[in-house]
Amino acid sequence: MDSRVIDYFRDLVGPDGIVTRANSLSVYECDGYTLEKAVPEIVVLPRSTEEVAAVVKFLHSKNIAFVPRGAGTGLSGGCLPVEAPVMIGTSRLNRIVHLDLLNRYVVAQAGVVNLWVSNAVKNQGFQYAPDPSSQQACTIGGNVAENSGGPHTLKYGVTTNHVLGLEVVLPDGEVVNLGGAVEDVPGYDLRGITIGAEGTFGIVTQATLRLTRQPQAYRTFLAVFESVHEATQTVSDIIAAGIVPAALEMMDNLIIQAVEAAFRFGFPTDAGAVLIVELDGLAAGLDPQTTKIMQVCQQNHAREVRVARDDAERMALWKSRKRAFGAVGRLAPNYCTQDGVVPRTKVPEILRVITGVAEKYHLRIANVFHAGDGNIHPILLYDERNTDETERVVKAGQEILKACVDLGGSLTGEHGIGVEKMGQMPLIFSPEDLLVMSQVRSVFNPDNLCNPHKIIPTPHGCIDVRIPKRQAPL
Repeated sequence: MDSRVIDYFRDLVGPDGIVTRANSLSVYECDGYTLEKAVPEIVVLPRSTEEVAAVVKFLHSKNIAFVPRGAGTGLSGGCLPVEAPVMIGTSRLNRIVHLDLLNRYVVAQAGVVNLWVSNAVKNQGFQYAPDPSSQQACTIGGNVAENSGGPHTLKYGVTTNHVLGLEVVLPDGEVVNLGGAVEDVPGYDLRGITIGAEGTFGIVTQATLRLTRQPQAYRTFLAVFESVHEATQTVSDIIAAGIVPAALEMMDNLIIQAVEAAFRFGFPTDAGAVLIVELDGLAAGLDPQTTKIMQVCQQNHAREVRVARDDAERMALWKSRKRAFGAVGRLAPNYCTQDGVVPRTKVPEILRVITGVAEKYHLRIANVFHAGDGNIHPILLYDERNTDETERVVKAGQEILKACVDLGGSLTGEHGIGVEKMGQMPLIFSPEDLLVMSQVRSVFNPDNLCNPHKIIPTPHGCIDVRIPKRQAPL
């Protein structure tokens, strides 16, 4: 990196706002998708929208590509600096700017941690509903980029359902506001099209988020089954009974063992699968639904159904589920989490496919996922020191995602395309579809300087950054 560029950034954001040392830059070589790595030449950490805009305007004038990065909890390589020497981190944009409980919204900067928003309003009886499993670390800017989901989005919807407005720095440094603080605004929904664009339209610096009332009461169940098939059939039967729980999650035996070893909640380690079912709403309406869910579980031969006795036990159960990915470290040195979607009724079929893929590629695959909306998260266990095993993981993941598409599903439910799934985009989109997507991106990002080589395959094929590891250009 040219020393004059470094000096400019140092003057703009301060000496503590840039990272240039090799050992420090290695921290930014990947997100949660560790199969692909690339190291930026410099990381810039602005403190305000104005500083972000100044950084981007300078890079645009020099025709230098850049990539935005939040907390790095993404799982598809969305913030990988592929042919983009500059990384712009939003971690220091960490203020809750404005809180309006009367109109039920909050304005938060991009680096605000997801859970901080609910913590800021919980004593007043409100919450921010989207709750990714990484909500103790992931930030609002990244949630917007990936249109993140979470266990409770079965009832409440994903990020896009809770974002009213965005402040965005476009790739030429212009600051624009999309949407606003009201439920709807006239004109095209540019706010909506930016959510889930994975940072290819610009850098979100601030978001206006919808707040919802905390439920009056909860009923949280742990249902234990001998087999995955019985558990998945229970999921379909609960929804068929006209009940839409706030959350409906499944863990298979391999995950149960890891989570129990880590958190000692009391999961039965010999169970084939468990369901976590949560109802919420008015206390008076929960008892009939509780009775019905108990009946459905019993009809599907549940070995046991426990109801959380109090809020402490409920929180301990959710802690175990949301930190399940961390517990996977007990099973293998490395893991790759997939993120396919199938129709809810096809969950048993995709799990059979996953079992077959595990046998074919001689891998262990654990399953923990949002069963209620068919968003699967098979976790492929491996050791990155074993090159052959790593290559098998890549092939196995691709085969699972193709099966999701063949069953009428999608390549991703909440983790995005990034660099990981670019090569499989033609499975669900025609060349004409991809061309239109490129044209839409060009309206926001005409020179492709902002987060290049993501989502859409290039005309000459995808850029392969899996093996060997690719470095950002010098």
